Amino acid sequence: MCAGSTTAALRSPPVGSDAARPALRAPVLSARRVPVFLARTVADTRLRSDLDAALAQPALGPARDRSCLVVHQGPRRVLERRAEELLIPASNLKILTALAVLRRIGPDERLVTQVLAGGHVAAGVVDGPLWLVGGGDPLLGTADYAASFENQPRTRTPLEGLADAVVAAGVRVVNGGVVGDETRYDTQRYVPSWKPGYITDSETGPASALVVNDGFMEFSPRHVAAAEPGAHAAGVLSALLQARGVTVNGGPGEGQAPAGSPVVAKVESPPVRDVVAEMLRESDNLTAELLVKELGRRFAGAGTTAAGLGVVRETLAQTGLPVAQLASVDGSGLDRSDRASCSLLMAALDQSGPTGLVASAFPVAGKDGTLAKRFQGSPAAGRLRAKTGSLDGVVGLSGYVDAPSGGVPLEFSLLVNDLPRDALGRALQELVGAILARYPDAPAPEALAP
Repeated sequence: MCAGSTTAALRSPPVGSDAARPALRAPVLSARRVPVFLARTVADTRLRSDLDAALAQPALGPARDRSCLVVHQGPRRVLERRAEELLIPASNLKILTALAVLRRIGPDERLVTQVLAGGHVAAGVVDGPLWLVGGGDPLLGTADYAASFENQPRTRTPLEGLADAVVAAGVRVVNGGVVGDETRYDTQRYVPSWKPGYITDSETGPASALVVNDGFMEFSPRHVAAAEPGAHAAGVLSALLQARGVTVNGGPGEGQAPAGSPVVAKVESPPVRDVVAEMLRESDNLTAELLVKELGRRFAGAGTTAAGLGVVRETLAQTGLPVAQLASVDGSGLDRSDRASCSLLMAALDQSGPTGLVASAFPVAGKDGTLAKRFQGSPAAGRLRAKTGSLDGVVGLSGYVDAPSGGVPLEFSLLVNDLPRDALGRALQELVGAILARYPDAPAPEALAP
């Protein structure tokens, strides 16, 4: 199906149309004495009708019965459609990862990358290696890598700043090269059950406690992942030091820094709130996976995905979320065995609220992140703030639509599985977003007054 026919296949009634909508009926006696209530009832009824029609379209095929949608306005439940059905959430799973990270690690914490001296230091000469010790910062990178992204500015921790700090500490000669230490986490680079194409298509780089430029040693014209992320990071820092006049004798390597090695320099990540925001806004898979491992390292004694997911589940349960509606093997939502419900995702949104750190990190339709080029010309542009999600045959969209007059926003969660064509999912996201943005589609209360 071409793009035009896909759009035509998923179409809601035009604004102001009464097609496929219940007729407006005012109660005989008292309804016109409560025009505000009546207007809201009309708006809710039309919204439900339009959304039900959108999700029942024949073009969606089996996805019509493999979807959930929940819409609330504040505490009011406007629509709940298969709210507790367990579906593949794709990147909407990152909402749960974000909530757990902000709750446990905290929004103001920073992830620290350090350079240690591995030998005697005198007169600017390090008689041994410099150890580059990873602290799990997923945004550590160089300016040229950050500039390669379409969405700008790119949030990052500048590796150049760490090189400058080493020079400022007086280091002029390194006689043992630069050696990377990634021992904070395990060395499982990818979740074993992931689709191989996620790796070959650079959906994510190799996971490591010491990763520079998302673990890619080449990124133009194509991405090439480093087989040894720690050694790669050490090599990049070595080149930056040499460009600043430091003599580095010896090539990069990997290992574990000796205990008690003195700190020469360090660089801190942006606050965790900003790291989480980058993950949600850009749907950064590697950031999600590293944050899960950091949870495991801090709160379960092991920097592994399994340990971190246990902390995520425990944290969500402690906040009262229905974790019986969650099954996950990663933190990014790449795995097709992941399951969540719209009800669970809505509960997570409720925990943060429409002005909280999670919601404020969502991309805005037509403006930034994964929604920068979406909803153009739609009433949702500039007003819909949501986490996107997509895999083969799967889409998700969860977040908020701000009221045009500054009132209480609509909160929603949409998951759709078993789509016959991926283009249908994108069109459905746009359609549902436009319908939500038209709310309240009803006569003004004063028009209903007696």
